[in-house]
Amino acid sequence: MPSTVRQDEFRHITTKVLYMMKQTGEKITMLTAYDFLTGKFLDAAGIEMILVGDSLSNVIQGNETTLPVTLEQMIYHTKIVKKAVERAMVIADMTFMSYQVGVNEAIQNCGRVMKETGCDAIKMEGGAYLSETVRRLVEIGIPVMGHLGLTPQSINKFGSYKTRGTDKDEAQQIYEDAIALEKAGCFSIVLEKIPSSLGKKISKALKIPTIGIGAGEFCDGQVLVTHDMLGMIEEFKPRFVRKYMNLASDMKDAFRRYIKDVKDDKFPTKDESY
Repeated sequence: MPSTVRQDEFRHITTKVLYMMKQTGEKITMLTAYDFLTGKFLDAAGIEMILVGDSLSNVIQGNETTLPVTLEQMIYHTKIVKKAVERAMVIADMTFMSYQVGVNEAIQNCGRVMKETGCDAIKMEGGAYLSETVRRLVEIGIPVMGHLGLTPQSINKFGSYKTRGTDKDEAQQIYEDAIALEKAGCFSIVLEKIPSSLGKKISKALKIPTIGIGAGEFCDGQVLVTHDMLGMIEEFKPRFVRKYMNLASDMKDAFRRYIKDVKDDKFPTKDESY
């Protein structure tokens, strides 16, 4: 049985703590948050990493893809999540076209996110072509998490949300991208919707932690969209999501009960009035 990191010895989860967890074989937990209360609850529960994901475009704003969310909106949501968190590492997703144009623009935008939100790191999607950007960001003190496999910001290129890396050439490219991102200085890499065998191969090859979402059990940690794992999303049902509640049904039932109480003139009762 692998030894575990005495996390109670650390007041805050850092890249160093995550690296130590990788070395000892202790699994890393990561969930998303977009608001103060969710961030507070996740932190209190003991989650190691909280991602303020560009998935807020889908679950908060109701968009079909992650592309419409703006940098200003990401800064706003990251700032209020960070305000609630004391121990977990808070990571902000960089939005579409906020870092792809060039290294200098990426430095400006990532620096702005770090400075205005107080977050602990940023995340960006893409492979080896981002190596120089990652290297420069890390040099100036901005920790970077990579993201490979199914990268939602490239959905118009892929054309679908199907599993990536199922053919030999693409699998090799994802593997080489992971190696390149580690060399560039990423402290961790999210692997999304790739075969379990590829997730295992990459995780064994890297010294930095891999965080899987639909990438199999051999990754060093797992991440889910909190709204998915709480059963709040009814329309989108990916196979890799494990639901721990059916909150959508519970919330609708509570709303109906409230409506009934008001309509039946049972609200407020005398002892509840101000």
